[in-house]
Amino acid sequence: MKHRIVALAVASVLVTAVSATAVSATAVSATTTPPRAPDGAGPPPPGRTPPPRPTPPPGTGSSGEAWAWTQLTSHGTQIRYVSTDTSQTCPSVRYTLGTQMTVPLQRVSTPVGAHFPTTVCESGSQTPVPLGASNAHLLPGTVQAATLHPTGGHLPLPTWTTTTRPGTIDVIGDTGCELPVNPADPAQHCATAWPFKPIADSVARAAPDLVIHTGDYLYRNDPGRADDKARNPGCTMRTDASSWACVVADFFRPAEALLAAAPVALTRGNHEDCTQPGGAGDAWFRYLADELRNGSCSRFPPPATIRAGTLNLVSVDSSSADDSGTAQVNTYARQFDIVNQAAQQRSSEDFFVVTHKPVWMVKAAGQAQGAVEWATHVLDDAVAHTSLGRLANNVRLALSGHIHLYQMLDFNTRRPPQLTVGSSGGPLDDGPIDSNAMRQQIGTPGQTVHNARTQEEAPTATPPRLGGVFGYGQLHHNNGTWDLTFHRTDGSVRGQTCTLSTSLTNKSFSCH
Repeated sequence: MKHRIVALAVASVLVTAVSATAVSATAVSATTTPPRAPDGAGPPPPGRTPPPRPTPPPGTGSSGEAWAWTQLTSHGTQIRYVSTDTSQTCPSVRYTLGTQMTVPLQRVSTPVGAHFPTTVCESGSQTPVPLGASNAHLLPGTVQAATLHPTGGHLPLPTWTTTTRPGTIDVIGDTGCELPVNPADPAQHCATAWPFKPIADSVARAAPDLVIHTGDYLYRNDPGRADDKARNPGCTMRTDASSWACVVADFFRPAEALLAAAPVALTRGNHEDCTQPGGAGDAWFRYLADELRNGSCSRFPPPATIRAGTLNLVSVDSSSADDSGTAQVNTYARQFDIVNQAAQQRSSEDFFVVTHKPVWMVKAAGQAQGAVEWATHVLDDAVAHTSLGRLANNVRLALSGHIHLYQMLDFNTRRPPQLTVGSSGGPLDDGPIDSNAMRQQIGTPGQTVHNARTQEEAPTATPPRLGGVFGYGQLHHNNGTWDLTFHRTDGSVRGQTCTLSTSLTNKSFSCH
């Protein structure tokens, strides 16, 4: 990420069947913010006294504002709901599955001070929305917030079955508006030169079956430098960074149309780190993670696996992966062993690995042999140190972000192609000259780059480095394989359509 490299785990398993009888759920007991949990720790035990109800932040009104969306998790399809209203109650969701089903959402956490003045609810691990359900909406009489997003409370649901898969998947990444703390670093113009909302609106118009976010949501390290403070009350000072108001400013508000159009699978980025209590990592686990928590942060949570019909996503949390060292090889080797075990258990189905930091993405490449810079060495070494020594045959694709570019890379071997989508919001990085990257070796063991396609503009430096292009990626299922296209901010296609090979031993893509 240029200077940001040193600076979504999501995804989830769709349940294949749930009883069509009426279900009820008891709200999870509220808890106060516990001490920071050790890595991998789950939610704190229930039963503590709820904290006092806070005064809603400026701009929310006495009855508050609520946001609802559909997220794929390792427990299936969940409806999630966050509100600043003072009732600390959860609404009910109604959907059709033969007959109308009504399910009360479960309370996960209650307000903690002015930083997180929210009640968080979800449909819960025991009552995910089953495949085949339709017409999901929050019951108006159970919503206490004065304002609800999306308007009307209608929520998108999966369109696939247990024997099919999402037909169209849009991929976005690195979407936040960058406002560094260091005044010497340039601040992005969030009001006029931040493309995330136009991109999210384009994705919404395309109405994909699923949206995957490859990580990095919260870039407002110093909201005081923003030029859009007027539209984001409660997110105006450095002390507000990573607060709920800033989560809304950096993600929910610009993504509102997208969240109303498609379910999402969210992967954690390095900006959602564990550097301080109440920081971006705590916000991630409170609102967006696979397993929601009441106020703890883990550096290396286990992979989360999704089953989207016959497509499986396994999210490896690389938010804390060392960009330059290899000390964490054993940690991530265990993670990729879990990926391989899941893939081998469903050897006839496709698997995508989703990890924020790329395993094999080429950042720069010169003409001389070996003049190639790539990311991230520790992840590649970890794959080589798995029990299999590589990723399983049916791992068809690695999806990542982190580098603010769009790039497809393949090796024409058992190693899966790498698709990097980090071009959906933050300032763009320079990229490599693709012709220099091809025929060079990267990885452990070294493998020759067979094909490289980076979406770039004119050279921006001497020696030449190419500037990136804002946009997003799209995968379209096509007769047992996948077509890949890059879309500009307005949704128009830029460049060629590239098709993944069906071979599991010579994995590549061809463009036309």
